[in-house]
Amino acid sequence: MTRASLLQSRRDIFKTLLAAALAAAGLASGTGHAADAWPSKPIKIIVPYTPGGSTDIVTRIVMDKLGARLKQTIIIENRPGANSSVGSAVAAKAEPDGYTFLSILPAYIINFHLYKLGYRPADLTPVVQMADLPLFLFVAEDIPVKTVAELVDYARRNPDKLTYASSGNGSSAHLTGADFALQSKITMTHVAYKGSAPILADLLGGRVSMVFDPILVPMQYVKQNRLKALAFTGKQRWPTEPSIPTMEEAGLPGFVTGSWAGLMAPAGTPAPIIERMAREISEIVKEPDVKQKFLDAGFLPASGTTAQFAALMKTDSARYAEIIKQARISVD
Repeated sequence: MTRASLLQSRRDIFKTLLAAALAAAGLASGTGHAADAWPSKPIKIIVPYTPGGSTDIVTRIVMDKLGARLKQTIIIENRPGANSSVGSAVAAKAEPDGYTFLSILPAYIINFHLYKLGYRPADLTPVVQMADLPLFLFVAEDIPVKTVAELVDYARRNPDKLTYASSGNGSSAHLTGADFALQSKITMTHVAYKGSAPILADLLGGRVSMVFDPILVPMQYVKQNRLKALAFTGKQRWPTEPSIPTMEEAGLPGFVTGSWAGLMAPAGTPAPIIERMAREISEIVKEPDVKQKFLDAGFLPASGTTAQFAALMKTDSARYAEIIKQARISVD
């Protein structure tokens, strides 16, 4: 090789390396610019339940406000099935680009203790809690009791007669009922349903004894003397129903439980996007009109950080795992 051709070869190599370096720098710059410009297209929120349920209502209230804040369209996509695992699987496989999120209830973490799933806990990452969904103990009118103590006494005198409903195996209502039976030392039979409507119909018809459920729909039938509300699972009495005692006041120390709604993202979603979503949503749920809408629907706003939501999920996962173990719950 001549000296001239050798110099030309070196120049070509240098140009190739320089072009690669510039391309890499341009890519990094473009990535940063894309993150800064987020969101530049509609955002999809997967709700793994049917329209009109607790998760759906909470999500739509929050996302209506969030869309205005981000100046971007937010699409709610209902993907119900298999105690929320159908929609969760879709979200777990989505691109972690900040344009797909998943709205969840505690069933999301409970499923890992009961089912073989097509996704792992590591496939989705917490964003923020949106709401608390405390539960009331609703009892059929034909059950001859007026208090939790009377209900426990009735169950002990009539073994295996009481049944309790839930929206599915592994739902928070299922495990709350199981926990109630464990702490009260009574025996009840769990009856799983595919939604809230058939539960209410059978509760009103006396075909199921009781259910732990949010206030929204059943309370109107309490007002009509067609159902009884014996207690509330929150730490303090519900603001609009001060005559109904908490479970602790009714004689079960430490029985403070309930459901909640939160947001998840595919693992790998850029941290700045998760941080902004958490910050925006925490501010939204503090707005007076959102607080009122939540209260009317039976929810309480739950602002906080991503770390706080992750800690809540970890604590509840351990608690539900213990209930499953003690109650010997399985879905085989």
